[in-house]
Amino acid sequence: MSMMKTCLPTFLLLAAVAVAAPTKARQLPQLHTKGNMILDDQGHNVRLCGVNTACMEWSADGEGHILNTLQVAIHDWHTNFIRVPLSQDRWFGQTPEQHDKGASYQALVQKVVDYCASNDCYVLLDLHWNDCNVWGANIGQHIMPDMNSITFWRDCARVYRNNPAVLFDLYNEPHNTTWDIWLNGGEITETRGDGARQGRFTPVKYRTPGMQAMLDAVRSTGAENVVVCGGLDWAYDLSGFLKGYALKDPLGNGVIYACHAYNNKGETIDKWLSHLDAALPHIPVVMSEFGGQGRGANANKPDPWVDRVIKEIDKRKCNYAAWDLHPAAAPCLISDWKYTPTPSFGVLVKASLARR
Repeated sequence: MSMMKTCLPTFLLLAAVAVAAPTKARQLPQLHTKGNMILDDQGHNVRLCGVNTACMEWSADGEGHILNTLQVAIHDWHTNFIRVPLSQDRWFGQTPEQHDKGASYQALVQKVVDYCASNDCYVLLDLHWNDCNVWGANIGQHIMPDMNSITFWRDCARVYRNNPAVLFDLYNEPHNTTWDIWLNGGEITETRGDGARQGRFTPVKYRTPGMQAMLDAVRSTGAENVVVCGGLDWAYDLSGFLKGYALKDPLGNGVIYACHAYNNKGETIDKWLSHLDAALPHIPVVMSEFGGQGRGANANKPDPWVDRVIKEIDKRKCNYAAWDLHPAAAPCLISDWKYTPTPSFGVLVKASLARR
């Protein structure tokens, strides 16, 4: 692993100064993991159920909707858990539309956290997009995090360390690599089809620190917050965590392992459930993305795949965050900015949340 320089670039120093210290919000119970359980500070089981709110990975201002979306998610959809995708470049103001070193973006993230915390809702800050070690370039979803992702987590975790409302999702959907590189880092070569990014695609090589180093970066700030971490195959594969690739976390409140389930994996629901049921007795799991959407003649009736998956999730009392409470981030829970639930997906998730 290449060593990080001890001196941060000027834009990082300015960004660190620009962000305000977190304001004190209502205190949700601090979470921790024990065995396969998520517990509060009194030792009670906690079930996290909610939605994703995509947009801050591709938009520095949350498209003007993000705070309204939180309000709807919490008060109309009755979530107690919201996953917020972020961009490490936007955090530091490294995109063309930003001219303030990330100050307004970080301030908006602060508003997101404060709103969730003051309304008894846990918030999962998710590093969704990175840049292959080149600030301001290659911005999007990649195979693995890069060394700049370490810099992001050292800064973001410092801001929200030990805020009981905040969990950290180390990286969205690793894929197309080995479990050894996933855990310990190594060299990554990306070709067309490896992820999705803004702007023009060019093949790229970069070094990933691996997920253990990502967790260690969070813990180096003194942040004990629960961390979420997805495995391979776009965070669908839980098998490695049962075969020696679970993260070591002696300094924190534990790790929840992510599973992202969609109806494009080429497996039956029963086959997916066999993988899930093999993991659930041993590790805490969150379905931090799942979804499906009827199209054409099927768009106006419940999707059978979604219906069955939600029933199985609820039967097992699994933690989840459905993707996504945005009318253009498919599969979509809503069809417009009036937050109308989609008949094939959103209606089913909203009903599940009402039952929790």
